Amino acid sequence: MIVGKIVLYLAMSVDGYIADEQGGVSWLEGDGSKPDTSGSYPAFYETVEAIVMGWTTYHQIVTALSPDIWPYEGRPCYVVTHRQGENQENVCFWNGELTALADQLKTESKGNVWICGGASVARQLLKENRIDKLWLSVIPTVLGKGVRLFPGLHRELPLKLVATEHYNGIVDLVYEKR
Repeated sequence: MIVGKIVLYLAMSVDGYIADEQGGVSWLEGDGSKPDTSGSYPAFYETVEAIVMGWTTYHQIVTALSPDIWPYEGRPCYVVTHRQGENQENVCFWNGELTALADQLKTESKGNVWICGGASVARQLLKENRIDKLWLSVIPTVLGKGVRLFPGLHRELPLKLVATEHYNGIVDLVYEKR
């Protein structure tokens, strides 16, 4: 039986932040050395069968990053939240056990289940050993403060580097569990 992989695909600053102190991500860009480079996202997105994100990520997408067009059309998206939300086409508000959702999607998928954000969702799934692959795009910026990607993990997570790529000053590091 072919099962999918749970992939944490996120961008972070050189010092490990995924957002600035106000939750902003305007700094998510390369150094301008090759501005026309599309990077790893288009090829990665083609492998995605389902998307999981937290409420903060969802809210940022629909209010600031892409308020007029849902960017993940045609892919089921699960928003992990304790808030009551009305499900929409391809968007399901999930207030159940996160590990149960991850296990279900992994079993049902042949492609990747993308953990799109944010830090809390990533931390919970890493803590419960549910992430199969970490694909981290390191943005050439040092923020100094903000939202950390791995706050409070409190245990070692041995990884194996399986791929690297660089474009426009950004370095992608792709790891699998050891």
